Amino acid sequence: MPEVGEKAPDFTLPDQDLKPRSLSEFRGKKVVLAFYPGAFTSVCTKEMCTLRDSMNRFNKLDAVVLGISVNDPFTQKAFAEANKLNFTLLSDYNREVIKKYGVYHEDFIGLKGYTAAKRAVFILDKEGVIRYKWVSDDPTKEPDYDEIVKELSKIP
Repeated sequence: MPEVGEKAPDFTLPDQDLKPRSLSEFRGKKVVLAFYPGAFTSVCTKEMCTLRDSMNRFNKLDAVVLGISVNDPFTQKAFAEANKLNFTLLSDYNREVIKKYGVYHEDFIGLKGYTAAKRAVFILDKEGVIRYKWVSDDPTKEPDYDEIVKELSKIP
């Protein structure tokens, strides 16, 4: 699992419109990587909608949000449209990125062989260095949204 102060591992994943998106294309902006277990679940919907509702604060801090789950791009698109999400959702359908970042549940909710993302937030500075990390083993626990904004505001 990458640590605070380390360069965030780069990756390329399809977004909700099937467009390949690389983390490196967001250099020059602060990035909030928000990993979540599953689209259309109650806590994930609440989290993504809270991030949506915070976009004005993030924009003022020159930050972008990237939501990442193992859902396929088609589910991501339906989830984004249903909740009017105003940021990019990425599909880690092959589970490479959640493993690269060390944020995965195996046999998630008792489903043998099903691996999902843990709920986690990584904040990257404009050079792609991790400045904040929060990872929960409890999929029902949400991040502290005010803390995310506070940590973003510390980054020049």
